[in-house]
Parts: sequence; structure tokens; C-alpha cells
Amino acid sequence: MPPQRIAAADVHHAFGRREVPARGVAEDAERVARLCRDMAIRFHRGGKLLVFGTGGAGTDAAHIAVEFMHPVIVGKRALPALALSNDAATMSGVGARDGFSEIFAHQIRHFGGPADIAVGIAPDGRYAAVRQGLAAAAELGLLTGALLGGEGCGLARETTLDHAIAVFESDPLVVKEVHVTLYHVLWELVHVFFERPTLLGPEVTA
Repeated sequence: MPPQRIAAADVHHAFGRREVPARGVAEDAERVARLCRDMAIRFHRGGKLLVFGTGGAGTDAAHIAVEFMHPVIVGKRALPALALSNDAATMSGVGARDGFSEIFAHQIRHFGGPADIAVGIAPDGRYAAVRQGLAAAAELGLLTGALLGGEGCGLARETTLDHAIAVFESDPLVVKEVHVTLYHVLWELVHVFFERPTLLGPEVTA
């Protein structure tokens, strides 16, 4: 078999491995839409987004925050967002004194308020700090959401969340790729709701 045909088969296989988990999230469209709607309501009330994750998910948190704070699409409104993973001094200071699992919970307790949104990212099983952050957010009355994947899907069973969107895939690279697409969709649909307040109902002024 010619080399190019072998390479082409590998390409088809690579895309095929991504299709199933991505389609699974797309089929969960109603859950995604509910998260976007509830986020838009909080933004309308003057709330801000606090987003966090460890390791590679920390860079995803930063990506999400900048998407909301400085939209790449001209004319879209900037919405307040902060990536709690960005402050190395605070994270290392809290971790050294109180333990690594408290690095986000500590910040949530000091930055967060009941009008705000907390989104944690857990693409694998190493999610103790994300779990604690979301638990602190729930205690304060923040809207809580999580982007999950792989063994990180277990977080939905351990924590009471308003919204959890899971990528059922063990390959961390595939999980990350689907998460990137997912949070771009979140940004897009939050703006759809935000710019059409009639879709939000009486909750906007409640």
C-alpha cells in the first residue's frame, strides 16, 4: 500500500477518534444552552466570571477569561472575567500555607459574590483544587459550572453543581480539543442571550 494511503488512513482514524466525544457534547445541546442562559443572567445582574483549572486546564481558564474580557470579534461587549490560575504568587502562597487543594477556594471566598459565576475545568482525575473551589462557590451562592473529561467526570458525582458538561473520552488531548471548542461555543451563546434579553425572562430584573 502506498505511504500516502497509509497516512490518509491515519488522518481518518485521528479525526474519527475526535468525532464521537465531540458529537456527544453536541447532543447535550440543551444542557449547554442552559449554562449559557444562566451565565448571561448573572452578567446582566453585574456579576463576573471566575474560572479555574490546574495544569493545562489553567491555560484553558486563561483563554476563557480573555475571550470574555477582550473579545476578538469587534463590537462584542467585554464581560468581566478572571482566571484564578493566573496568579502564581497567590496560588503558591495559599498552597504552601493551606494546601494545594485550597488554591481556588481561597480566592473564591475573597473575590466571589452571590451574583458571580464560577466555572471549574477538570479534564482528568486530578481535580481536588477544582472541587474545593466549586464547593466554596456553591456555599457563597455563585452559579457553578464545570467542564469535565476523562476521570474528571467523577467530579459531577462528588460536588453539587448547577451545570456540568462532560466529554466522555480518556485521551487528554481529545478532551482538551473538545473543551476548546466548547468554551468558544459558551462565549458565543452567552452573547446571543446577553444581546437578546427577552430570551432571559424575568430573571434578568429579579
